[in-house]
Amino acid sequence: MRGRRGVWLAIGAVLVAALVAALMIFEPWLLFVDDDVHEGDDPATVVGTASGGLTDSAVPSATDGAPTRVVLASARFIDGEHGTTGKAVIYRRSDGSRFLRIEDLETSNGPDLHVWLTDRPSGGDCEGCRDSWGIYDDGASVRLGPLKGNRGSQNYEIPASADLAPMRSVVIWCDRFNVAFGTAAVG
Repeated sequence: MRGRRGVWLAIGAVLVAALVAALMIFEPWLLFVDDDVHEGDDPATVVGTASGGLTDSAVPSATDGAPTRVVLASARFIDGEHGTTGKAVIYRRSDGSRFLRIEDLETSNGPDLHVWLTDRPSGGDCEGCRDSWGIYDDGASVRLGPLKGNRGSQNYEIPASADLAPMRSVVIWCDRFNVAFGTAAVG
């Protein structure tokens, strides 16, 4: 009888350890918790849309010398592995700096979410094929930082050294599971 009890205790201990490990990896409680972020928009006045897209370097200045910005690219998010809505807009300021503004984002919360610009197309690489949403870490990317919140509006500075010419999409990326939650075609 003692031998059986020891076996059941060992099995129970393994099951508890497996459950704790699964909870730590998957963090399922995040499905029930939203992180709302409502960062204000940049104060520079939008004076137009750049004709050259992401690589356009011209920024018209305001006649009164106030800071201005132009839209380099803009797109709506589409669903990836999770339902995602909102808008991604990339701007160039009159001082030459660039930033991404994500407006009215709605997506699932998850572990280890980040915002990237990538050279991969928005929408995965093929409809319905295996791992079509896991392609975004396979090519060139500019990593802008952790997602500040899964709901609301937020801003991300783009490094001055970043080459935007090959970039085609903004991605809400889950590093833990190597999958896109949502993407927006900007190039």
